[in-house]
Amino acid sequence: MKAVMRASFIATLLLAAGSASAATCRDPAGFEKWLGDISQEAIAQGISPRAVQQGLAGVTFDQSVIRRDRGQGVFKQSFEQFAGRMVSPARLKGGANMLKRHAATLSRIEQRFGVPAPVLVAIWGLETDFGAVKGNLPVIRSVATLAYDCRRSEFFEAHLFDALRIVDHGDLTPGEMRGAWAGEMGQTQFMPSSYVKYAVDFDGDGRADLLHSPADVLASTANYLKGHGWSRGGSWEPGTANFEAIRGWNKSQVYARTIAFYATKLAGGDTSSFASQ
Repeated sequence: MKAVMRASFIATLLLAAGSASAATCRDPAGFEKWLGDISQEAIAQGISPRAVQQGLAGVTFDQSVIRRDRGQGVFKQSFEQFAGRMVSPARLKGGANMLKRHAATLSRIEQRFGVPAPVLVAIWGLETDFGAVKGNLPVIRSVATLAYDCRRSEFFEAHLFDALRIVDHGDLTPGEMRGAWAGEMGQTQFMPSSYVKYAVDFDGDGRADLLHSPADVLASTANYLKGHGWSRGGSWEPGTANFEAIRGWNKSQVYARTIAFYATKLAGGDTSSFASQ
């Protein structure tokens, strides 16, 4: 009986520990006051009161985002496993279609930024299946929740202020800013700070729209890679400077290799070297 009680007690402790690990390290009841302080700080940083009010109106704490943050697992798939699943015949066909459909735009983007079309289309396909799966959570609510949580407060506070700057610039409304649970948005999944730094109005409509405009999406992705060291005319195989620029997009060696492999397949190049990496 004592052994059973001891086991039950240990199980209760483990359950409590698991619940604590999924909880925020601040009391959600204080979120509204904190949001008021953030509003004042945003205005002090030069963001218009109108944009701050518009962006933060009705924003609430989202416990589900904290659970997702705490529940992230370690990525354990090999390159062969991941690329075999992600670079599917359907994605190869879709990528080839996008290369043809946007050929003129992609050519102009390469002239300006130096990044070849297959690399941009590969990122586009892997991130959202060419804009089909972008996520539907309110970005400002997600980054505000993660900024209030004390695990990575400064990182997400910066993204929260930049999300408000996007509103202030008129690129997107708060209602349009929907994406993945950690705040990634658009057809190639830009975090708000990357949006502010690298988003480009390439279709000339007066705003950088990475949710709806393929021209803006692809040009902004090229601008991001250029900003991370992309060298015009160079190879993007593992071990090259351009591969390191791709790793600037995603630090995971497996994910970066998959982008490079997919791009090489779309370009009709030899992918045999990837198997030996």
